[in-house]
Amino acid sequence: MTSTNSTTSTTSTSGTARSVLAGLDSLRSGLEDLYRDLHRHPEPGLREHRTAKKAADALRESGYDVTEGVGGTGVIGVLVNGDGPVVMVRADMDALPVRERTGLPYASAETVTDEDGREQPVMHACGHDVHVTCLVGCARLLAEHRDAWRGTFVALFQPSEENGAGAAAMIRDGLTDRSPRPDVVLAQHVLPYPAGYVGTRAGSFLSAADSLRVTVHGRGAHGSAPQASVDPVVIAASVVVRLQTVVSRELAATTPAVLTVGSIHAGSGPNVIPDRAVLELNVRTYDDTTRTRVLDAVERIVRAECAASRSPEEPEFERLSSFPPTVNDEEPTRRVAEAFGAYFGDDAHTVELQTASEDMSEIPGAFGVPFTYWAIGGIDPERYAEAARKGTVAQDIPVNHSSSFAPVVQPTLDTGVSALTVAALAWLGDDRAA
Repeated sequence: MTSTNSTTSTTSTSGTARSVLAGLDSLRSGLEDLYRDLHRHPEPGLREHRTAKKAADALRESGYDVTEGVGGTGVIGVLVNGDGPVVMVRADMDALPVRERTGLPYASAETVTDEDGREQPVMHACGHDVHVTCLVGCARLLAEHRDAWRGTFVALFQPSEENGAGAAAMIRDGLTDRSPRPDVVLAQHVLPYPAGYVGTRAGSFLSAADSLRVTVHGRGAHGSAPQASVDPVVIAASVVVRLQTVVSRELAATTPAVLTVGSIHAGSGPNVIPDRAVLELNVRTYDDTTRTRVLDAVERIVRAECAASRSPEEPEFERLSSFPPTVNDEEPTRRVAEAFGAYFGDDAHTVELQTASEDMSEIPGAFGVPFTYWAIGGIDPERYAEAARKGTVAQDIPVNHSSSFAPVVQPTLDTGVSALTVAALAWLGDDRAA
């Protein structure tokens, strides 16, 4: 049950947000141009120089104190507007090695050279161009309506979320000394829901993700003489089959987890038994107990299969990447959910548990402060409704990381800017700051 004081504060915050967001009309065209520009010119992790400069320039134009190059390409903008809470909003900037197939007039044709000298296509296949644009819009609105709020607003543009390196890089580079300590950290992600949708979730929201490379060793031989070998391909195949039992037989049916072997490499021809096989796998879990249990099971099974096959060497395990679980704090999530309900009405929802992963929570973790992270939709509402009517959402609606994923410009941007602004004002609005 909501108290009268809570209802009054939420209503007041919504009124303040509507006043501030009235200024969005004058910014809309410029924000749409910025979004199309960022989409056309994506940059991979830790190489977001152009994107970071766009964000830094926009902040300076609005009167922010700007620090660039944090953790490589990270940007921090600080706007102090009297005494009051400190709110940090984070947006990620990097793109993915995906060739765009959206057919949009502003589609990316960019390529980069990877560490091995190979040319790779690059695309904003995850929507980080939306995130950057929406934070620029929110930052500008707050700068232009300082009479409506009190406190300090921190806009943080983070590099390299996709490989889980960006938040850690900013922290190592002195983030906590180069930014005011926030009272709360806020962030959002565009997902394949109808544009106009906003969704909050208290507690577990995004999974932890651990990617491993496992090398199993055998003894090579002629393909016609398997008795002279210890076949690592057979070991790898046995490992893959046995790993399927971890989730289905070692976890309760009510405990969500995913274990996927996404890559196997072994051998160079059909008539040669190789001396090693390499597997790459990904584990998704939602709490530390399950995470430890699944990862321990992976190692136990790999070692057991190698021992059963008389492998001549112990298997090798390499952690490729690791993302923490995103577990939203209860109080800030409640506050944002109430503010969204008052402002967005029926478009405010509780979002489902997601199997995607993020490194955003490392930033509030470094400061020791609470956070909340929510979803906005980016799919044309009519297209989504038609797919839902036919029961073909999974087949017809492109998801993040797809070469066809491209949020519609509107109402995605208006919703994203509005959500960030409404959420920030739930702390900074005059009724909160008093």
